[in-house]
Amino acid sequence: MGLFYNIFIALFSAIGAFLFGYDSGIISSVKSMQQFLDYFDNPSNAMIGAIVSTFNGGCFFGAMGAAWTNDRWGRKRTIQFGAVWALCGGAMQAGANNMACLISGRIVAGVAIGILSMTVPLYNTEIAPPKIRGFMVGLNQQMIGTGFIVANWVGYGCAFLNGNVSWRLPLGIQTVPAALLLIGTQFLPYSPRWLLEMDRDDAAREVVYKLHGADTPETKSVADREYEEMHDQIKADALVRSRNISDLWATRAMMRRTMVAVGVQAFTQFTGINVINYYGPQMYEALGLTPSQSLLVQGIYGGIGPIVNLFFIIFILDWVGRKKPLMFGAGSTVILFSILSALVASYPPGADQNLSAQRAAIAMIFLINIIFSLSFGPVSWVLSSEVFPTRTRAIGTSVATCANWLFNALISETSPIGMANVGYKFYILFVCLNAADFIIIACFFPETKGKSLEEMAIIFGDEVDAKQVLEEHLDRKEEHIEKV
Repeated sequence: MGLFYNIFIALFSAIGAFLFGYDSGIISSVKSMQQFLDYFDNPSNAMIGAIVSTFNGGCFFGAMGAAWTNDRWGRKRTIQFGAVWALCGGAMQAGANNMACLISGRIVAGVAIGILSMTVPLYNTEIAPPKIRGFMVGLNQQMIGTGFIVANWVGYGCAFLNGNVSWRLPLGIQTVPAALLLIGTQFLPYSPRWLLEMDRDDAAREVVYKLHGADTPETKSVADREYEEMHDQIKADALVRSRNISDLWATRAMMRRTMVAVGVQAFTQFTGINVINYYGPQMYEALGLTPSQSLLVQGIYGGIGPIVNLFFIIFILDWVGRKKPLMFGAGSTVILFSILSALVASYPPGADQNLSAQRAAIAMIFLINIIFSLSFGPVSWVLSSEVFPTRTRAIGTSVATCANWLFNALISETSPIGMANVGYKFYILFVCLNAADFIIIACFFPETKGKSLEEMAIIFGDEVDAKQVLEEHLDRKEEHIEKV
């Protein structure tokens, strides 16, 4: 048990994040396949945008509904619930015989990914030791990137198949990890913090012992101290907080928590990373590459992020913290998108091909991916899920994840239209957005590295003193008994 058990749990539950990466990434390759375009009578840019954005819309509603299921059923059962939706969505997409069926399958799959994208980091946050919480929750981004890699190379390979199997097969493959997640999650523990909320205190203590590998008096003592701290804070929160969404802005401290969580998720979309993930092949074709070359470059591009991300979450995230990488990411993205927009403006699509400019533009796109994997990619999931108290963590993480998907849908719907109509000027939008993000992060975001989830109350200036609240509650209870 102990550390390796923690990592195994985080890694297995992150199959949900793999599904996120695969289902988001595979459509980038599929919608560029000639067999797909021929089958659906060459859909317009607006329809292509709808195929992507309806998925993101489903994700928005999935993340919204997952707040209720996480509080009612727990993190474990909600992950399984998301896996069932993923199975249905994958089957509908693979068997689609018209555009309506395909889009319906994308919406259903989107609901699944919305549920999983909110619940997996929430679950991993609640089982992780404070000192390596960044690494364990960062595995979420690692598996998203791995899903993108697999999607890109599966898409590239299937493009050489004849007939409709070339696009049906890659869309259907997503049902395999969904089935594995559904079955395997049954053997994972419940979140100890959720068990405490449900007044299943003994079960929560047993899970904490397992997570610590408490087989000696020393490790059992450490586990008991963490359990007591967890127990007191959660029970105190239960006495002074409800589960209403209004709790997210009921006090100044809660408002700040909410703004940080929602802000970091929105800023993640402002990096423009999903413009590249969804429309990378079209961007490369605009730079002069052939369709097959574009898919190949997209496959290579997808392999870089997870390698960089793994290095970052192992060696940097829990040492440097959250705030500095976010500032580095926003500032670097301003520079890279400025160079990319200048290159596209100087050598527009259709003009005489300049190989040096083409290579430089592709290099900028690859560097954006690297910078994202060193900043917003892993940090956004860690920060948005760790800042809330247990009582409002599910609904708070849900609202933050909804913000991610809302802006994701907006950008994915407008990107093909923007790139087609205004060209390089579309990239200037991301320059401006990231410049604003840098200032906001520098001025308003706190540093949370190394703190337990219960210690976040100190960072955000909560007025709830766990021991004081519990003592007052016991005093009132004793007074009531004496009167009776």
